Amino acid sequence: MGPRNAAKLFGKSHPGASRFEVTLFGSLAATGKGHLTDKAILDVLLPIAPTEIIWQPDIFLPFHPNGMTFKAFDSEGKLIGEKTQYSIGGGDVIEEGAPRQAAEDVYDMHTMADILKWCDSTGHSFWEYVERCEDSSIWDYLREVWQVMKLAVERGIEAEGVLPGGLGVARKATSYYVHAAGYSSSLKSRGLVYAYALAVSEENAAGGKIVTAPTCGSCGIVPAVLYHLHTSKGFSEQRILRALATAGLFGNVVKTNASVSGAEVGCQGEVGVACAMAAAAASQLFGGTPRQIEYSAEMGLEHHLGLTCDPVCGLVQIPCIERNAYAAARALDANLYSAFSDGRHSVSFDRVVEVMKQTGHDLPSLYKETARGGLAKIR
Repeated sequence: MGPRNAAKLFGKSHPGASRFEVTLFGSLAATGKGHLTDKAILDVLLPIAPTEIIWQPDIFLPFHPNGMTFKAFDSEGKLIGEKTQYSIGGGDVIEEGAPRQAAEDVYDMHTMADILKWCDSTGHSFWEYVERCEDSSIWDYLREVWQVMKLAVERGIEAEGVLPGGLGVARKATSYYVHAAGYSSSLKSRGLVYAYALAVSEENAAGGKIVTAPTCGSCGIVPAVLYHLHTSKGFSEQRILRALATAGLFGNVVKTNASVSGAEVGCQGEVGVACAMAAAAASQLFGGTPRQIEYSAEMGLEHHLGLTCDPVCGLVQIPCIERNAYAAARALDANLYSAFSDGRHSVSFDRVVEVMKQTGHDLPSLYKETARGGLAKIR
């Protein structure tokens, strides 16, 4: 999504170009074919002019491992435009040296400690803080997000066959959904959560429409938890949207203070953050206090610290799809664990975010979405 958005911006700036050249660097090049990066760029630029993709997986630009340089040429082959951008996760792209926050800083507090203090002093919850910062239009946006999430689950539950890419990975969501019906109580519940997460992750692997939550590679976790609680517990759409707002707030704190890019910090920044977001959402739905919600999210991220990003052949399939299913279940476990507590605990969410960032920087590049180390070496 990031390269696609970057291509849109560059194409819009050079509508009269006769030719484009796009160079992908580092992790973006190493896993680009598996992530359909070239297709995403070509879908945007080819209608304007012929486009060449150049792959440079061994060259890492210093600012971020997901670098890309766009060039536009006129009919005489003269360079008329050039721009280097970076895909930092969740569809966001920035230029070198630009701050991670949006130009218009929507949120006036950037740590969970400050937001929790606000909740304590005002009596409000996290979703009310989101509404205060975003205004009431946020609910129309989140309603669209929820609809896309639901449709991704429902399409994925019905879809069968083998995922594209050459690994021969068969879709499993339908099978898990059917098998879950044969169990009772908690086992059925767990099987359905697996099925919903698999459904969305398989849709992503097949190029279907999903929501980055916070990334494409971790897109199955939040929808699985929310869809399951919506259908099995009868939570209203309004309460689901409020839970989504809270989930997004926790994801935003991580993006502001660390990263959700697997190429930068490993899969802890994708699946780990998604698990934290889903855990926070579940805790709110079940009536958790702000401190119980924060505790639930903290556990979701803490217990994924150090998780590597080592996709086989650069595809968002092995181990990504299974990780989504496990993390969705772990999010519900984090909610349950925090519900038994009073919300007090030793390690804050903010501290775990700091540790996650440092851990990600300490990880060798082989284990950060290059498809060259760890599990990626099995083929």
